[in-house]
Amino acid sequence: MNLKDSPDNRHKRIFNLIAPVYGLLDRYVRRNFEAANRIACRMVDVKGKRVLDIGTGTGAWAALFLENGAGEVHGIDFAEKMIRVAKKHHGEFIRFNTGDAMNIENFEDQSFDIVTASFVLHGVKEEKRRMILSEMKRLSKDAVIIHDYHGPTAAFTRFLEYMEKSDYIHFKSNFYNELTEMFPNVKRKNLRNGAAVYVGYVS
Repeated sequence: MNLKDSPDNRHKRIFNLIAPVYGLLDRYVRRNFEAANRIACRMVDVKGKRVLDIGTGTGAWAALFLENGAGEVHGIDFAEKMIRVAKKHHGEFIRFNTGDAMNIENFEDQSFDIVTASFVLHGVKEEKRRMILSEMKRLSKDAVIIHDYHGPTAAFTRFLEYMEKSDYIHFKSNFYNELTEMFPNVKRKNLRNGAAVYVGYVS
């Protein structure tokens, strides 16, 4: 297999390429995330907590945890240009670094109270998704929060996911069950826009 053509490298190239566009849309993305983040913060108490955002992109999702009372927020992403955009918009208050979601070596077990990801896990196949979830669970003391697809998906979004070659169809059908196999207590709150907030409570 040519490593240059691997799915990981393809995704990294795509997100590095679109990073400037996402940067311009940061405020729009934040507005779309606000309702979901408020729900997430009702499902899990974030006040004063230490939060890690996986696949942070421009940092819009991470920033909302800080605004809703988190004590400290970190964000990681495998796309270097996304991290540059995140630092530009939110770097004054959030620590951003490049990192591999399947192997976050620079953090020890239970380094964070909450580990989260927004519209990340649908993009990888189930085997890799389980590896990322396992790493998120290892790092969290309280809960893992996932904001991602559920229910009907708009036509334009379906086209984008087809181009990305994501696993979103299988994700929507199976993700809740994947969580229940890994966490002792799982909840899902469905949103109106074809998404949901999923929470896996560590204990």
